Amino acid sequence: MSSASSARKVAVITGTNSNLGINIAYRLLEEVPSDERLTIVVTSRSLPRANEVIAKIAEYNANVTKRESILDFDYLLIDFSNMVSVLNAYYELTKRYTEINYFYVNAAQGVYAGINWLQATKDVLINPLEAVTNPTYKIQRVGVKSKDGMGLVFQANVFGPYYLLHKIKPLLSNGKARVIWISSIMSDPKYLSFNDLQFLKSDSVYESSKRSIDLLHVATYENLRNQNITQYLVHPGIFTSFSFFEYLNVFSYYGMLFLFYFARLLGSPWHNIAGYKGANSVIFASLKANPEEGDTQKLKYGSATRMNGDEYIKATSISDPSGAADVLKYLNELTAEWDEKLKDQILETRKF
Repeated sequence: MSSASSARKVAVITGTNSNLGINIAYRLLEEVPSDERLTIVVTSRSLPRANEVIAKIAEYNANVTKRESILDFDYLLIDFSNMVSVLNAYYELTKRYTEINYFYVNAAQGVYAGINWLQATKDVLINPLEAVTNPTYKIQRVGVKSKDGMGLVFQANVFGPYYLLHKIKPLLSNGKARVIWISSIMSDPKYLSFNDLQFLKSDSVYESSKRSIDLLHVATYENLRNQNITQYLVHPGIFTSFSFFEYLNVFSYYGMLFLFYFARLLGSPWHNIAGYKGANSVIFASLKANPEEGDTQKLKYGSATRMNGDEYIKATSISDPSGAADVLKYLNELTAEWDEKLKDQILETRKF
């Protein structure tokens, strides 16, 4: 793939084959001005999955958006839980591009083991809105490590993406990039222990990773702004996610949908339900938000939906940002450690 030109926009979407990831791509097709050449870089762990999602995005363009300008697709094979794979992604991006304009950190690795149905039933009966907004009945495995010896969810959702961004910073700076970290409404301070920054003792590992992302954003956005990189923190609200379907049957799936719509009727702004609506805040932050006109980077921007289904952006403060410097210090120490470990490592994984 040739280097980017000034008339071209390059967007890298991690987790593109997820419900949220593919809808980010769809909305980019709609929102990036149609007279601009757009290159969407799909990421995946395998080539067949990358080709599958590229075909879906191309079909959406052919049938829905019908962009007038050139639309390119590229792929990046990457496994964020494998540091050699992350390093190879860095080599690939620097070889193919001189600038990147949008980078979406949509890593959402989980270590789910099922649902505590007794607890779920109890929670729904006592407080249905809370039960489908801040669920406590998802069972997550504790102490799962990657082959690199780090906490799996920590590496896949936090450190792997952070390390890649660290390596490609010159490309992001050249492209005056928007970097969008995708967090969650479930990123309360209670989920992160500063004595367990790889979440190995946590039974809420996914939420721990999202809290860590919140603090990482707080610690880095100002410095990045001085390097021509604009970083925003967003969350997609609540929507149907492919990652949890294996634990639902047809009855529990439609029961979940019913409760989601019921929550919206009760006044919840966060039950977007559709991945397309969930991607609203992501696109807002990357294409529409203006730090100079009040869209401060100090806030978290959420995808929200009114009772009638109309979507909008709802900004919230980041809960208790204390400890952000500690998270950044830990990640930078780990970055230096892995720079040393990987300094002689070169791997070619791109397949044609």
